[in-house]
Amino acid sequence: MTIPYADIPLEVLLAEHPHIKEFFRAMGLPELPPGLTLTASLDAIDEELLLDVGIERQDFLGRFTDYLEGVERQKSAQLAQVDCVTVLGGRNKSGEPEQFRLELRPGEVTCIVGPTGSGKSRFLADIEWMAQKDSPTGRQILINGAEPDPRRRYAVEQKLVAQLSQNMNFVMDLSAEEFIRMHAESRMVSNVEEICSTVLELANSLAGEQFTPQTPVTALSGGQSRALMIADVACLSSSPIVLIDEIENAGIDRKRALALLAGRNKIVLMATHDPILALMGQRRLVFKNGGVACIRDTSAAEIANLAVFEAMDARLTSVRHALRSGEEICGEF
Repeated sequence: MTIPYADIPLEVLLAEHPHIKEFFRAMGLPELPPGLTLTASLDAIDEELLLDVGIERQDFLGRFTDYLEGVERQKSAQLAQVDCVTVLGGRNKSGEPEQFRLELRPGEVTCIVGPTGSGKSRFLADIEWMAQKDSPTGRQILINGAEPDPRRRYAVEQKLVAQLSQNMNFVMDLSAEEFIRMHAESRMVSNVEEICSTVLELANSLAGEQFTPQTPVTALSGGQSRALMIADVACLSSSPIVLIDEIENAGIDRKRALALLAGRNKIVLMATHDPILALMGQRRLVFKNGGVACIRDTSAAEIANLAVFEAMDARLTSVRHALRSGEEICGEF
């Protein structure tokens, strides 16, 4: 049986796939000698070492081939760019039709507003699972103007939506740097060190209080955790849509967070009760009775009011800082 990659020089494989060093390490093998083909490099390994790690030479080549083919499949899926997600209206809880066709594009922020139970979660679930008139709402989701490939719809990986929930709780005993590194390596990026540094720098630019790469993720505050995950999603997630739930309660620089995600060509959907955040998006969806009651583009008058609201918010922020610093709240702020 012919084994792909077997007769390719090891340095060529490493140049094209630097992440295979992690595969060798995970298999319990030492760093293979350069200047030889993969087969010749394996032949140079002592037989007792292979017995110790429980690998036969031919079996290893088969596993290596499966690994690299899996990597290529994942890369192909990641390259399937989403330029537009279209939502075709269905019906609300009363069976009344939703009269809309909504197109979501990378770099845009769409806000979702409405009371609890008004249908916001169902709308997001329809997008996440690429509903084809087969959900309770009867909505249909198109990817790049066409019905999605069923294989993509039911795939375990390459989900359409990455969710940032209101509560971020870590249970693993890792530092912030180790956590990001693990995610970067699982994504098989070639520049792990650079990505880790970028994610941590961005996270600290969002967090109210700085943390170090060595800070355990279990020791991060709620705001620091959310900042870390927003930076992680912006830099490492392959999902084209990011859902943020009530970022106003996260204790982070919310305006910078939105700019970061939009600047990374993410389609941002944000559920919020904050009027400032609601006016930062290009549009907002207003939910009622399980359906989209209306879609309102942010107007020039609303943008003008946003500046007023931001000035009011800045005054309230200065009061919060004064309270935290133990100052007396008197005079003008």
